[in-house]
Amino acid sequence: MKIDVLVAEIGSTTTVVNAFNDINTSNPKFIGQGQAPTSVLEGDVRIGLNGSIDNLAKNLGEDKVEYEEMLATSSAAGGLKMTVHGLVYDMTARAAKEAALGAGAIIHKVTAGRLRRTDIKAIKQIRPNIILIAGGVDYGERDTALFNAELIANMNLNIPIIYAGNVENQEEIKLIFEDINSKLYIVDNVYPKIDMLNVEPTRKVIQDAFEDHIIHAPGMEHVRDIVNGPIIPTPGSVMECTKLLYEELGDLIVLDVGGATTDLHSVTVGSEKINRILISPEPLSKRTVEGDLGVYVNMKNIVDLIGKDNLAKELAMDIDYLMENHLPIPKTNDQIKFVERLTKEAVLKAIERHAGRIRSLYGAGGKTSIAEGKDLTEVKYIIGTGGALTRLPNRIDIMKSIAKSNTTQTLLFPTEEAKILIDNDYIMASLGVLSKKYPQVALMLMKKSLGIQEGYTCIQG
Repeated sequence: MKIDVLVAEIGSTTTVVNAFNDINTSNPKFIGQGQAPTSVLEGDVRIGLNGSIDNLAKNLGEDKVEYEEMLATSSAAGGLKMTVHGLVYDMTARAAKEAALGAGAIIHKVTAGRLRRTDIKAIKQIRPNIILIAGGVDYGERDTALFNAELIANMNLNIPIIYAGNVENQEEIKLIFEDINSKLYIVDNVYPKIDMLNVEPTRKVIQDAFEDHIIHAPGMEHVRDIVNGPIIPTPGSVMECTKLLYEELGDLIVLDVGGATTDLHSVTVGSEKINRILISPEPLSKRTVEGDLGVYVNMKNIVDLIGKDNLAKELAMDIDYLMENHLPIPKTNDQIKFVERLTKEAVLKAIERHAGRIRSLYGAGGKTSIAEGKDLTEVKYIIGTGGALTRLPNRIDIMKSIAKSNTTQTLLFPTEEAKILIDNDYIMASLGVLSKKYPQVALMLMKKSLGIQEGYTCIQG
């Protein structure tokens, strides 16, 4: 059987391939999925990729499948590890962090100001895939970024270095790295003026650098023997799809509750009312990743957040027994209810950490209201992807609980008017990388998965 496009999601434990046909027609189709254990740590990514393709053939009732194109996303071998270095934490360092997260990175260290010996030691221990240097508005402070660049160059790590700081430093930065093995990428300043974010150019360069260098990672050297299209970080691919949907549907958020982490992607301008009292700028598209909120690997963290006694009282179950017999995919009714409660807590905590809030300040002139953080009050759609929010029976109610939890109305959460949509085919990450080459096809397939038909919207729940 000949397939137009395969998209592989190379995860830390499992490699999944999604198959798409009729790509060059007005009715593209998602036709099936295959999976196999990821083999990057065994030294050759091809074993897992070929295994998942064989599994796809079996699921389709075919002896063998062939394909025209294969694209991929990857979070294997720890994903895209980055360290980020800026001047002032709430300005350039934060802007650089937003750019890296939006590109799909896992940020292991953020520093502000001049690097210290302890920072250099930490960077060596982290062994990042990419380092991002920022610092200074354009034609502002220069010395900190140059000082940090010199120290990073002296480490000679042979990894990509991205400079996204004061434009006046660009020629100096080129000289610093000209005799170093590291490939240097120069990009527009992420924070060119006070209270102005410019993260998209850096996000694109991070993904380009990832694609250029992922083929040199241990176990990934032969990935190009099979994958002949773009390769981007899996979380970055979800963000690409989120931005694509924003162009079609308007302001939205996407929640992905996984076994180890919970990711939240938002693309929204926010309300004019909140923007007028916002104390610092927020990017149009924002991603946060909560490394402590996972319903399998980090299950105990969520139980501790709720409180074991509270959970036992609420569910009327033996929580110790459920924790001891916890599975990656729940099977019994009690296990499903337990995971649903964990998922609800992960969703509420993730939205609380991602969203902003209104605060009151009191001074000589009386009470003044200010807003800080991301404003989600104009969000029209809340989309669920990932295993938990596409497969659990009460996934709709879990996401409806977001607005209901904002009892004080001081949190900048989506309102109860926001509609709930589910990525029923669980293909959002695949469609993000597909959109790099076939944006309209990816949009049509995503709308099908969400239950949105041309001309009208079918809202879940």
